[in-house]
Amino acid sequence: MKSDINEVTALQARIAGGEQAAFESLYRLFFARLLNFAMMYLHKKELAEETVNDVMLKIWNRKAELPQIKNIETYLFIAVRNHSLNHLAQFSHYHVVYEPENGHMDMINFSDPARLLEWKEIYHRLSVAVEQLTDQCRTVFKLIKEEGFRYKEAAEILSISPRTVETQLFRAIKKLDKIIEMYLSGCKEF
Repeated sequence: MKSDINEVTALQARIAGGEQAAFESLYRLFFARLLNFAMMYLHKKELAEETVNDVMLKIWNRKAELPQIKNIETYLFIAVRNHSLNHLAQFSHYHVVYEPENGHMDMINFSDPARLLEWKEIYHRLSVAVEQLTDQCRTVFKLIKEEGFRYKEAAEILSISPRTVETQLFRAIKKLDKIIEMYLSGCKEF
């Protein structure tokens, strides 16, 4: 059951203007469907509710960006999917990561405190670097790499061409690679 696009677009504009009642209407409009969708991934009602609430909270906190999103319904479902998958990955002790010293993907156990500390430091430096990117570059990077959207989906959300998304992502990765490379070359044990 797809929502009326005009109704949703009007809600987006009102939410972007800070109208809490419009946000509550959007929340009620999508909550049950998003909850059922999250349950397909998480299999626990409390966890699924938390996931949907987290996504909706992000919408409210980023309400000024709502006019840039062409299809909020698609955005919400993709965000719930990605948040669910991120939760599942986060609570697994083993993660696949790129090991720069040997150029291969390896499985590491994040329950190892020393290894976890190393990755937290890299993540922190990467987060700081992401915030220093230009606005469009940062937004594209976050949509693709943090939120898990595909190029076409990010282009649709931002109302830009997929080619622009690709270019902006390339620029972001190139800048971030330099920063991480400088950090890694400064580490003796890495």
